[in-house]
Amino acid sequence: MDSTHGMIWWSELMTRDVAAARSFYEALAGWSFSAVPMGEDTYHIASRNGVPIAGIMDMGKMPGAENLPPHWFTYIAVDDVDAAVAATRAAGGRVMKDVFEVPDTGRIAIITDPAGAALGIMTPVARG
Repeated sequence: MDSTHGMIWWSELMTRDVAAARSFYEALAGWSFSAVPMGEDTYHIASRNGVPIAGIMDMGKMPGAENLPPHWFTYIAVDDVDAAVAATRAAGGRVMKDVFEVPDTGRIAIITDPAGAALGIMTPVARG
């Protein structure tokens, strides 16, 4: 079986101006977008040639993000997100958001490495 462990799996832009970001990346990279309801908000999936490649979300209402600048956030695939969370703690990293499930996407946790750099780790569902 071919493992996805260790691959950069997803990136998403956190911004306060989704419309401007969509316009910029449409012109720059030729991305098209589909809007997906996400609770009270909307998640914008960027695609190139029909293949989903990134996401954009509005960070304006996110608790704790008031002083953060817009930024790209990366997720790394791991075979077992629960084991990776335990390994993060053992290695001196910090768990910012414990494991949670995103339907049709995978099990995700938000962590920092020992130096404080934030990233997402996830055990993704198989891509169809």
